Amino acid sequence: MTARRALWTWVIVCVAGAALVLLTAGREWFTVTYGVRKVAVSAAELAPALGPAAWAGLAGVVAVLATRGVWRRIIGGVMALCGAGVIAAAWWGSGASAALRISASQAPMAGGGAPQVASVIAWPLIATVGGLLLLGGGVTAVLRGDRWPGMSDRYDRPGSNPEGAGRTLAESAPSERALWDAIDLGADPTAGPENRE
Repeated sequence: MTARRALWTWVIVCVAGAALVLLTAGREWFTVTYGVRKVAVSAAELAPALGPAAWAGLAGVVAVLATRGVWRRIIGGVMALCGAGVIAAAWWGSGASAALRISASQAPMAGGGAPQVASVIAWPLIATVGGLLLLGGGVTAVLRGDRWPGMSDRYDRPGSNPEGAGRTLAESAPSERALWDAIDLGADPTAGPENRE
């Protein structure tokens, strides 16, 4: 697999992971029934970190495409932390005790005996899968990101040295003394190599 193909495969996997987390962040994970009253408990209440972590993961994908070297590794580490945060939030939010606590604050006077808790277990699982994809993508960017091309690679001349790209015009141009010496010798320093005899 070429480096460019590996990079775009990584992008697709990470975007898919963030999309799964965003999908679950807006869903209701629990329904708590107090007699005849039903209280829906959403992921935003149970695990409020899901949405921000997914958006940070998407921003990390763009940042990895735009950077190189150590910055790419740092961003990959941040993405891995976002993925780990999603996994922890999904695990914490999938507990029925948290749903009972939140629903009790929304319906403090609800009667009718013991509450009945119904969960949609698929949403926390999907969020966990998305977190695993972000975590794996971040770790991959840390370990292999330096092999991937950058956004500006197609504008570099073939065989050019990226490390030498930071040389200024003053460093690559001949010095003023060298120009005067060329004039003293009878050469035209403004003529290109093809015009010189």
